[in-house]
Amino acid sequence: MPVNRMQLMSFLEGLGIPVSTVDHEPVFTVAESGVLHERIPGGHTKNLFLKDKKGNLFLVVALHDATIDLKKISAVIGASGRVSFGKADLLEEVLGVTPGSVTPFSIINDKEAQRVSVVFDAKMMEQDVLNFHPLLNNATTAISADGLLVFAKACGHEARVLAVSAEAQKVTEDL
Repeated sequence: MPVNRMQLMSFLEGLGIPVSTVDHEPVFTVAESGVLHERIPGGHTKNLFLKDKKGNLFLVVALHDATIDLKKISAVIGASGRVSFGKADLLEEVLGVTPGSVTPFSIINDKEAQRVSVVFDAKMMEQDVLNFHPLLNNATTAISADGLLVFAKACGHEARVLAVSAEAQKVTEDL
């Protein structure tokens, strides 16, 4: 049985990670969530559940307006060949969430199996505060970037911070 919002909040509290949550109408896409950006400060995000040709799974998380080229991301994240979006039934099986509710918080449901490789975009991780659904798309939970890394590690995932977006790659090229 997947973890629910109350269990997630209890887990975060047990880790000493401060969060704040705002309830709202369900939003299913990044475009729909735009109305929340003024109400909820911090970096708003998108989450890509990806699968490569060998069946390896990836959760790639970036800022909501990040440009991500699925043809180029494979090499950056270490995928075998091209990646595609994972199907809804696989998403529910592995991360315990439905499309529209994908979130890095869902890796709490992958603590035992460790099937998903977690990748946070470097540009996103520059934000002090990041916003994600707390397992359902009818609320948004704010967490610090550092808190997000602590959470991932507590779930048994060594999240990699990589330049997956065109914006993060540009910063890397400019250095």
